[in-house]
Amino acid sequence: MRVMFADRTDAGRKLGRALARERWVAPVVLGLPRGGVPVAAEVARALDAPLDVVVARKIGAPGRPEFGVGAVTAEGPPYYSMAALQVFGLTPERMALACERERAEARRRLKAYRGDRPELSVTGHDVLVVDDGLATGVTAMAAVRQLPDALRVVLAVPVCAPEALVEFEGEVDELVALAAPRRFGAVGRWYADFDQVSDATVVRLLETARPSTADGA
Repeated sequence: MRVMFADRTDAGRKLGRALARERWVAPVVLGLPRGGVPVAAEVARALDAPLDVVVARKIGAPGRPEFGVGAVTAEGPPYYSMAALQVFGLTPERMALACERERAEARRRLKAYRGDRPELSVTGHDVLVVDDGLATGVTAMAAVRQLPDALRVVLAVPVCAPEALVEFEGEVDELVALAAPRRFGAVGRWYADFDQVSDATVVRLLETARPSTADGA
């Protein structure tokens, strides 16, 4: 196995350089907290674009919270992997309480991260949703599905599982991944430093990002 990135900042710089080769219409960068925000901050810097967050919370299987059968954002509809639900013999209806619990947590975190800053407008903008990697993709799927007013929705990650390239066909206008290794394993194995990102770091990166313009981007 070859480590591809020193840390999330390194990954973000490499991803930003790749994305800067394309032409964007008034781009807005949205990071998925917490690990995606340091990557997104470097992408926003490379594109000279404003930075915000889109908070999506994994909906874990009963007794297996680490196994995401779906995800939900603060406001949008939940997304469920039907294949994952079938594995556990579940339905969206049976996950309703867990869904609302995670939605409430998404709202709490969004408020904590954004503070009093207004939400960036995405209407008429190219929106780049950025994470530090893509494994099952449930949180990213919930995030991109809440952006119907964007001009284009692009999911951008340093590394992803090959299956994700197929999973997101038709869901986003473009999926940009620097690598999709056949033996993917987990996102963290492709980083030399994959320490947990703190809430304080997320807030700091958002506060020091390029200010939005008067129209929200």
